[in-house]
Amino acid sequence: MSRRVQRVPVFHLDGNRVSQRVEQVCVESPLQILVRLGQGGSAQPLTITMRTPAETRTERDEEDADLALGFLVGEGLVRSPSEVLAVDTPIGDDNSVVVTLREGVELPTARLARSFFSTSACGVCGKSTLDGLAAIPSETLRPGWPQVRIQDLTRLPIVLRQAQATFERTGGLHAAALFDTELRLVALREDVGRHNAVDKLMGSQLRAGTLPLHGHILLVSGRASFELVQKARMACLPVFVAIGAPSSLALEVARSAGMTLVGFLRDQQMNVYCGVERLRSGPGPLLRDEDVDDSEDVPACQMPHNPAAGRRLPMIPAK
Repeated sequence: MSRRVQRVPVFHLDGNRVSQRVEQVCVESPLQILVRLGQGGSAQPLTITMRTPAETRTERDEEDADLALGFLVGEGLVRSPSEVLAVDTPIGDDNSVVVTLREGVELPTARLARSFFSTSACGVCGKSTLDGLAAIPSETLRPGWPQVRIQDLTRLPIVLRQAQATFERTGGLHAAALFDTELRLVALREDVGRHNAVDKLMGSQLRAGTLPLHGHILLVSGRASFELVQKARMACLPVFVAIGAPSSLALEVARSAGMTLVGFLRDQQMNVYCGVERLRSGPGPLLRDEDVDDSEDVPACQMPHNPAAGRRLPMIPAK
């Protein structure tokens, strides 16, 4: 099986027909970027970003190094190849990169470090360790509630598009929409950033005093990534619906939280990745998660906080 995709069992719904099959989801795993000044300096966690790992170790080394260096360039920390002494990956850890910079290169100030926390591209960039990604919600979800008719779910994208005024003019915005148990539109927010649209939506509900959002449904106009599902989990949203595909890590978070995760909602079709017991076609639940064989699932990516030195990535020679 490719390192870039993961096979998962799903329930596929097409109108009133339900079938179980195996689909492939893109693998999403964290890359921790650490920096140090000089060969004798200590590595300091700078940020974590999500990425899809490459197929081979050689390709992964090169792509992870490129990603780390590109991040440093984009943040103005590195402006010349001469400022980079080496790029290493720790022993036994394929999810961390240590960039060694020449002494004298200015590392982030507190103001710059805070700017890593939130960009329009990634809702997790700026967390410096994996522990920072694992916030725990204030309440657990209520099993099997709410109950949602699959026939009603299929009309939500129509409601979303009708309410997206700016998207209709530009075609360039992501949207996040909140629905109540009767599938009435409660609120909608748009933004060029996927996670920004969800943050705006959650912020509006905080101001309205409606958190936690038990019994509500979140619909996003794009894919279901880790950071979006985690944001929904923190707001105690039981049902997450995406027009696009989920990632492997998004599915893991949804399962651990007891959420219902629906992807590829288009016309009369959808894939249900977990939490199928909240969906119904008649008087009772459609199916239950116990019917799903999840033996092919893989463990979550883990990363040590203080990685040991490991192999050197080939494209940045030691000076």
